[in-house]
Amino acid sequence: MRATLNKQPGSGEANLKPKPVRASASEMAEVVLPAQTNSLGKLLGGHVMHLVDIVAAMAACRHANGYVVTASVDSIDFRNSISLGEIITLKAHVNRVFHTSMEVGVEVHSENVITGERKHTTSAYVTFVALDEHTLLPKPVPQLILRTVEEKRRWREAAKRRTTRLALRQNSRAR
Repeated sequence: MRATLNKQPGSGEANLKPKPVRASASEMAEVVLPAQTNSLGKLLGGHVMHLVDIVAAMAACRHANGYVVTASVDSIDFRNSISLGEIITLKAHVNRVFHTSMEVGVEVHSENVITGERKHTTSAYVTFVALDEHTLLPKPVPQLILRTVEEKRRWREAAKRRTTRLALRQNSRAR
């Protein structure tokens, strides 16, 4: 399959080699312990949000080859609860690169170790800005190489979310 580059005006830094989505994909897993649950034995939403930010930052750091900071979380959708003793798996991948920022998509799944049942529990979109390691100012990030139909779909949808995000930011500044 022929590779497609995420081309944007002004982001073609000569020293940045484009990277495929899979190069920065990140995954982590853990068992839900009692200290992480509410009185119903369900994983706290705030803990899920914390883990989402960590795995998303891992993918963003890998893509940027450096420091990143969380700029925004467009949405985090809790679809199913996660119970005490279940294994949760978080997977993150860069959806789209802009000039100094990138959107990372995260999916969370739970697995009941007794029954083997797996559920998609959470989805989130997190935007990061890459920082220069010396100045801590925003720095350009490598282009994204899109190879699959799914990667191209996520890339298109990320542009729509960015348009909405920037419009909301502009509206809040106008107030």
